[in-house]
Amino acid sequence: GHSSRCPAPSRLFPAMYKLRSRVFSVSLLLSSNSVAQGYSLGGSLPHRFSRGVALRGGASPRAAAAGAQEAATAVPLTSASLAASDAAASDWTGDMMVVPVWEAKEGESIALGAEAAALDAALSGAVADLIADSEFKGKAGSSAVVSLPRGGNVRKVAVVGMGLSTDFKISGARKFGATLATLATEQKPKQAAALLPTGPALAADTQQAAFEAAMLGLSPDTRYKSDADSDENKPPPLQALALLGADAGALARARSFSAGVLLTRGLVASPANYATPTSLAACAKEIADRFEGMTLTVLERAECEARGMGAYLGVSQGAVEPPKFIHLCLSAPGGGKPAKKIAYVGKGLTFDSGGYNIKAGAGSMIEKMKFDMGGAGAVLGAARTLAEVRPAGVEVHFIVASCENMVSAEAMRPGDILTASNKKTIEVLNTDAEGRLTLADALVYAEALGEVDTIVDVATLTGACIVALGPDYAGMWSSDEALSKALLDAAASHGELLWQMPLAPEYREQINSKIADLANLGAPGGGGSITAALFLNEFVKESAWAHLDIAGPVWNDKAGGATGYGVRTLAAYAEAVAA
Repeated sequence: GHSSRCPAPSRLFPAMYKLRSRVFSVSLLLSSNSVAQGYSLGGSLPHRFSRGVALRGGASPRAAAAGAQEAATAVPLTSASLAASDAAASDWTGDMMVVPVWEAKEGESIALGAEAAALDAALSGAVADLIADSEFKGKAGSSAVVSLPRGGNVRKVAVVGMGLSTDFKISGARKFGATLATLATEQKPKQAAALLPTGPALAADTQQAAFEAAMLGLSPDTRYKSDADSDENKPPPLQALALLGADAGALARARSFSAGVLLTRGLVASPANYATPTSLAACAKEIADRFEGMTLTVLERAECEARGMGAYLGVSQGAVEPPKFIHLCLSAPGGGKPAKKIAYVGKGLTFDSGGYNIKAGAGSMIEKMKFDMGGAGAVLGAARTLAEVRPAGVEVHFIVASCENMVSAEAMRPGDILTASNKKTIEVLNTDAEGRLTLADALVYAEALGEVDTIVDVATLTGACIVALGPDYAGMWSSDEALSKALLDAAASHGELLWQMPLAPEYREQINSKIADLANLGAPGGGGSITAALFLNEFVKESAWAHLDIAGPVWNDKAGGATGYGVRTLAAYAEAVAA
């Protein structure tokens, strides 16, 4: 049976802890300064890792120089109060009332619901006049606003198009919420209210999606602006948004999910001189300190060496920034025996130069390689959300092998052979295929926790996945059909686009090496995202496993950059396992 508590690493890996007591002393600083300063190390390091030892004893060197540790965290959630209300729209008093309307079918006119019609009557037909005068059609995401005469209960009234009710889905709910945020930004009300649609009404899950979109839209990222209070940068002046007829439970869940998404966005959007492996470890510590049932272990370089994590450390060895192997554990609530035990593993490359196979030329996106820890960001964001919603009967592990892939005299070279913690040897054909090397040791670690039912890794792994699926879809490969279906359902329930890809056995021979067990790159000619997934599959023996390649949807320039993709899917899957 599963342990009711997250097992101590000393029980899992006794040899590692014996070696650590002999070679290294590791102490976690418990003062408020520990979040910024990281982890204190003493003792000596093997010669091949001696470079920069003094720097590894405290704060991340570049981030400390920038004074940057605190900024590389969540984008702050809006300070505006969003609250469910049973008040009648016709009795509400404030700056702006928002009325949602369904698009009329061809040959028909827009019809107001009962509550909207009562409001329209109280406002002397202002809502109907606005629809008629602006020739408003109710297209999804469209809006129109009119100012009302002074002395009334409401200064402005706005209508928002919901699209055709027959076509409405989660994406439409998000568009409704985003439009609420846009109106609050453009019209600058301090007190606003919004009716929820009727005929048909929104179910709890679609309400949650709308509320999330509103919260996210009201939470701009100004952490790196020197004048965050300027008119250009400051958030909307909105103080309160009353959601008339809202489901209070859906609103509470929306807050939890939004907080996780904003944490992920904040980490992924932070540049590499702010978001370092040390910063990610500090972020994990904040989560562990804040939420009951959450525990944290951070393995330092020497502990990873003792565990034989040669693939992970091979990637890290060229960087000044010290690697941090992060393991958060959320125990099942109530201290009972968990019915299920799952592990989420996130790729945590806080910067990927490509190594000696350096990213160069048009399309290399080297300037965006801060987002190469998007998988880690999603995993930590899911940890933040799940720590608050606490699904029953599930023990969840969140694992990140964080480091940088840099060029230096000590960096791994093309042609090197690395030995992973499961003793498999890997020929490095390309140093820019590094994410799979870090994930290899993280997957072995996850399964070694014992009796793990499901392992899901999340990574910005291949450009080939973007070629195959475009920028909006993530690809999924899995060894288990039931897991595949559950993840697809979880993604669909929150509007995250996910497509199942083949774990094609015909391509397995491409990752054979003539001089080692495996090569870290498949043959030229296409299918690179498939061979990357096949490589990862070599490091999971028995647990049901899935790999999510989020290289496309992790970032969207048109939508403002980091998207927070993956948080909702991972959180929803854990909840589904608990159901």
